Amino acid sequence: MRFLMMHRIDEHDPAAWNPTPEFMRKMGGFIQEAAEKGVLITAEGVHQTDKGALVRKPRGAAIRVTDGPFAEAKEVIGGFALINAADRAEAVEFAKRYVDLFDLEIEVEIRQVVEFDDLPAQD
Repeated sequence: MRFLMMHRIDEHDPAAWNPTPEFMRKMGGFIQEAAEKGVLITAEGVHQTDKGALVRKPRGAAIRVTDGPFAEAKEVIGGFALINAADRAEAVEFAKRYVDLFDLEIEVEIRQVVEFDDLPAQD
């Protein structure tokens, strides 16, 4: 099964956007190990919201685009990983190892990816 992990961080915490060389070494080793074991499919960090946009389509209304930064949001997505795991419990264990690498407040949302076989049969 594939799982998407999105980590959220405090956008206003300078440490969240300026990783130390030590952190980069720890994260690099973790990523390399996970990739070699076939767990990690891809992982990326993202830029702060000032380089982003929100596109919203309220029900029955016109599409709206809001340029970043998103002042109303304290916690924002700082990156994501797509992993292979046998089940949700294994994905949670991977996420626990991942968040332990950080010296700042972080949360990870884990969502199972919908596979073609998960969809209802079409006649």
